[in-house]
Amino acid sequence: MHQVYLGLGSNIGDRRQCIADAIRLISERVGTILRQSSLIETEPWGFNSESRFLNGVILCETSLTPRQVLKATQKIERALGRRQKSIGADTDVPVYHDRPIDIDILLYDDLSVDEPDLKIPHPLMYERDFVMIPLNEIRK
Repeated sequence: MHQVYLGLGSNIGDRRQCIADAIRLISERVGTILRQSSLIETEPWGFNSESRFLNGVILCETSLTPRQVLKATQKIERALGRRQKSIGADTDVPVYHDRPIDIDILLYDDLSVDEPDLKIPHPLMYERDFVMIPLNEIRK
């Protein structure tokens, strides 16, 4: 079994319910939730919006590979109403926007992955208090 830390964020709709639904689906499709951080309210990062985010982190035990976790979490995002990913049309520079749910793989065991669509550890997590505060709350 593997341990994967997932970052969760929501800034439109019923944010708290959307995160609860994401956690329920993750427990059904990815693995057992071992720990869950508090949710914190934060300003949008990387774009302007009037809608604040709720953010948190969970630790999940899984038998899935990193690629399988990515595919499962992307399906969960779509099931909960996310229609577009944060990527620019002609560049690798992210273009962020409001979203009902965002699920990011932060850490997967001690593994490092550097592929175009999958980077572990998450390359921007150390710059984001909305990731590091809840991650440090539940990390061993």
